[in-house]
Amino acid sequence: MEKYIGVKLIEAEPMNLVDAEEYLHRKIKEGHEDGYLVRYPDGYESWSPKNVFEEAYRRLDNLTFGLAIEAMKKGFMVARKGWNGKGMFIYLVSSKLVKHEDFKAEAVKAIKLAYKGEGNVDNAPSDRIVNAHIDMKTADGHITVGWNPSQPGMMAEDWEIVE
Repeated sequence: MEKYIGVKLIEAEPMNLVDAEEYLHRKIKEGHEDGYLVRYPDGYESWSPKNVFEEAYRRLDNLTFGLAIEAMKKGFMVARKGWNGKGMFIYLVSSKLVKHEDFKAEAVKAIKLAYKGEGNVDNAPSDRIVNAHIDMKTADGHITVGWNPSQPGMMAEDWEIVE
């Protein structure tokens, strides 16, 4: 059997087994364990033992950089708790095809200059793929295109989803 790792956004609250059975109106199993009531994106609710739940899920204000990237892939914006500027966050920009006519004149010139070495400035492709990348909204409202994390930022576990 192959191994998998899951990433999904859920809602949960601590709840013991007895209270969960009463809330869900169904028998789960014998015992009086601590655990969590879990609500999935489709509205389905279940109960999970504490040790199983805490191995599978992390609070949204305590993410690793890897989980922050996964959240961005799902369309969320993320930030570090320790960032000094208010309103700062990063987000994923998906790759896309940009048509030649959509470039500003300077960008078209730069592309043609890059192909000058091939002997013909008209060798530049008519369309370009803009690769997926991470951008940042700064505290002053500007956008930094192609933001790169620092080493401490990649190792931090204080990333959070920005609502």
